[in-house]
This record gives sequence, C-alpha cells and structure tokens, in this order.
Amino acid sequence: MCEAELSFTLEPSDIIAVQEQPLMLHCQVDGIPPITTQWRRNGLLLTQDQHHTTFINGSLLIAHFQKTKSDGSSDEGDYECIAQNSFGLVVSRKARIQAATMADFHVQPESVHAEESGVARFQCQIHGLPEPVISWEKDSRPVDTSNERYTLLPTGVLQITGVREEDSGRFCCVAHNSAGVKHSAEALLTVSGSQSSVYKEPVIVVGPENLTLTVHQTAILECVATGYPRPIVSWSRLDGRPIGVEGIQVLGTGNLMISDVGVEHSGVYVCAANKPGTRVRRTAQGRLVVQAPAEFVQPPQSIARPVGTTAIFTCQARGEPEPQLTWLKNGQILEPGGHVKLRNNNSTLTIYGISQNDEAIYQCIAENSAGSTQASARLTVLWADGLPGVPTHVEAEALSPTTIQVSWREPDKNTQDIIGYVLHIRRTSDPAEMEYEEAVSKVTLQQIIRDLEPSTNYTFYVKAYTSHGASKPSDSVTESTHGEVPAPPSLYTKVVNGSVVQATWESSSKMGQPQGFRLYYRRAHTPLFTGPIAFPRNVTQYNITHLDSSLVYEIKLIAHNQHGDGNATIRFASLREAVAKSEASHMHHLYIS
Repeated sequence: MCEAELSFTLEPSDIIAVQEQPLMLHCQVDGIPPITTQWRRNGLLLTQDQHHTTFINGSLLIAHFQKTKSDGSSDEGDYECIAQNSFGLVVSRKARIQAATMADFHVQPESVHAEESGVARFQCQIHGLPEPVISWEKDSRPVDTSNERYTLLPTGVLQITGVREEDSGRFCCVAHNSAGVKHSAEALLTVSGSQSSVYKEPVIVVGPENLTLTVHQTAILECVATGYPRPIVSWSRLDGRPIGVEGIQVLGTGNLMISDVGVEHSGVYVCAANKPGTRVRRTAQGRLVVQAPAEFVQPPQSIARPVGTTAIFTCQARGEPEPQLTWLKNGQILEPGGHVKLRNNNSTLTIYGISQNDEAIYQCIAENSAGSTQASARLTVLWADGLPGVPTHVEAEALSPTTIQVSWREPDKNTQDIIGYVLHIRRTSDPAEMEYEEAVSKVTLQQIIRDLEPSTNYTFYVKAYTSHGASKPSDSVTESTHGEVPAPPSLYTKVVNGSVVQATWESSSKMGQPQGFRLYYRRAHTPLFTGPIAFPRNVTQYNITHLDSSLVYEIKLIAHNQHGDGNATIRFASLREAVAKSEASHMHHLYIS
C-alpha cells in the first residue's frame, strides 16, 4: 500500500506551446483502484471532446493547441490534474501553458560612431516565449564569432573592442524561437582615425543592470569601459564575499557570466575600471536577485488516530522568496476554525477531537513567485468495536471563587466495560491545545475542579474509557467561578495626640480588588463599634478624633466589592501609653535645656 493511498508519481510541467501543434500534459497517479482522473483549466473542469483526450494513465492530450479559438476561448491557462479514489481526492501542482510568441523589437540597434582602437556597442531587445535566441548580422552576413574582438552576449548585446576600419558596416539583430524569426532595423557603424596616444580617463560606458533570475538560469553582468590606456576591468561583491570560480566566466574584455546561478549568488556586484598601474578607477554596480522555487524540507506524513484524539500534520518548505503554504482537504481549500487550527505560518495543521468527518487526504501546497509544489498525506480515523457510548447530562456548578463541581451520567450503551472517565478542562477563552485533563473513577460520576481563577468561565466535557479506547466527547458545558472578595487590607495606626488616632491602610494585590472600605472603632472590651465610616477605594487615610486619652481603642477595617466583604483587619491603639511617652520626652528636653 502506498504512503497516502493516493499520490502523484508524475505531475504536469509548464509548457510553451506552438500554435496548431499537439500538446501532451503528463500525469501519473499511484494508489488503490479504482482511480478516476480529470483535468481543470483555470479552476474549471475540462470536458472530454475531440479536442481534449484523457488517457488511462491520467495524461491529457490537446489535439491542436490554439491560443485563440473561434468561440473566443483559449488553450492557454493553468492546468491541474485531479485524481480520486475511495480514500479521497488530490490535486496536482499547477502547470502553466502559454503560447509561443514573438513580439516586435522594443529596443532597436542605433548607429554608432567609434574611434579606431575604441569600443562599439549595439543592443537590441525583444520579448518572446520561449526566450528568443539573439544573433547578429553585418552587411547581411552572420557576424564572425571566431573574431575575439567581437563579443555576443545572450542578452542581445554586441560589443566590438579595439575597433578597426574594417569593422565599418550595417549591423542587424536577428531573433528566433519556436514562434518564428524577426530581423531588427539596421544600424551603421562608422570608424574614424584614432587619437590613441592622448590620455583619457577611464569611463564605464555601460554597467551591470539589476537582474532577477530563477535558480539554474545564467546571469550576464555587462561592463564596458573606455579610456587610454585601455582600463583593466575587475569584479567584486559589495558585501566583500568572494565571487568564486565555479561556473564563473569572463566574456570579452569585462563581462561577467555566472552559469547555473544559485541563491548564494544573490548580491550587489561591482564592476571597476582601473587605469593600468594607478589607483585611478571608476565603478558601477548592479543587484542580482536569485529566486528558488518552493521545495519541501518536511512533507506531511499519513497518520492513523483513534476517534476523539488529536491529529497533527507538519509541512515545511523552503524557497526564495519564502513560500506561502496552503492546505487542501480532498481538493478543497481548508479553512481553519472550530477544531481545525493552522499555526506557524500554516506549517502545522492540528485537528482536535477528530471524528469520521475528518478522514480525508490532506494536501500541503507550497508556492512562491518562482514555482509551486504539493505533497499529500491521509488521515485515517480509527473506530474500535466495543467503545463506550457518550456520557450524558453533563452539568457544572460553581462552589467558590476557585472551585467548580462537574457531574454527569453513564452512557446509554456499553457501560459494563467502562474502566473510568476523563474530564477535559480549559478556560473558555483559551485555545483548544491549552486544555488539560483529570481522570475520574468509574463509580464517582462527579469531580470538584480546584485551583481555578475567580470570575472566570471554564468549559468542560467528559469521555468514557474502556480497554478498547475512548468514547466520543460528551456535550460541552460552561460555568463561571464565583467572584472573589478582597483580601484583608494592611492597616497601620499612629497616635497624633491625646485625642486623635490616624488610621492608614493599603489594599492587597491578592484576590479580588476592593471597591471601597469600611472603618469601625470602639473602646477595647466594649460590645459596640462606632461606624461604619465608608470610604471609596482611592481614600487610604482617616483621622479618628475626640478620643479619651486614658483608654485603649480597637480599630477594624473591612475591604469590600460586588462579591461581598473581605475579612477584617484589626489593630489596637493605646492613647494612654502614647501620651505617657510624649510627656516623658517633653520632660527630657526640659532637663537637657
């Protein structure tokens, strides 16, 4: 049996098609039969007709490729192969089909006047699919490429160094690809006598352009310099890293060619033109950006999990720029929500409390501007015989600010083999993975959950267990803990004089926050308090006046909020002792003076 019970062994590739020519899109699938294959173009199913034929192995034949048909439609577009069997459905990578084309030249060569021993440069540019191959003609004959003074760059540039009189003539650019051949306008090269013995500063006539390429393409960084004596052209990277030697070639007198570029070649390249034997130099620079199509570092793996448990698929891809990850379930885009979560930039797919509806083939699509790839894995949901039914009548009741009691009844079926229950608990506002569990004896059918937070909603559900595994989860129930009264405040007393005591207090950061305070006081060992004297929560000080200097007083402070009164804080203040100390201190000062 193959890894995902259904997977691609060959997927369609991007193709540049020729008008009226047949076109084959390859698709091969491995899996458990029967397997059906279909094709989509731009998201719409293709119908079988004389123009489209799907072979038994899954490949698609387009009999006569047409960029524009009589009905206005086109064979161009993004094609996907779709395969389906009893285990699910998978979708191939998208293959882009484009017609071979050749536009008109958007940069024509321009006539040039050059001095003997100088430099001449012609350029042409043309868009086409596939990329047109450029060659040059002089006076209607192919340019002699064996002449080392002539450098033909694949970018459509012709450079002539050490120009001579015999180089004069009419130059024409020729472009050809599978769509045809086109000739540019002609440009004239005229050569005049040289003043080569006159010193000329080095000048970079043309420097490197900014390039964005895909891995394995060839980068051409152009650098044309003039001056007398002829300047020496050298290359470096702006970041100081070595350019290297493998796959590096110098074309002509100073053009840098990097064949089979990789991501490591990205950077800013600096062309320098030096006057020989001196430090006189000119520089020009261009940025090379190398993109890499998405590829998998870790594709998702098929898994089998019992019903009610959690399934996790991991998918990691690399590329330049960073690939975006998308998940499909049986060929449809998977939208996270409920018990399905996507995290870590979609690299982790987690399905909580799986049920039979989650059994499917899941695909990870990794895509960036340089290309896309896909990988599939199957989730098999295990459902054993002899599993218990679902616990019923789940109820929750708050007992205090930190405890809730949860109770339930036995399932309606398969109760004789139950070995226990597991209660699942989480704060309602938390994600599903923050859930925790408590095991419960099969005879209890209730549990008090402790160490909870006050005034907080909690969600609970229960599963019954036999030796074969767990039941499906019960219905969930949500309950809030009671609010919490404030903790006793800190209370300090200070005798101001023989008839005034100052009370100062601070509320505790523990437990519930106070909405206000109530102050009481009385002579010690008497039954009745004076008070309450009420204060809002921002008042933390009060002077108790008109007291008897010969007595001890008991002072009580209570913090309260909407949930009730906290425990009282009690302090005793002895005016008699304080007055005695004050008098002694006064006599001491009199004696010293």
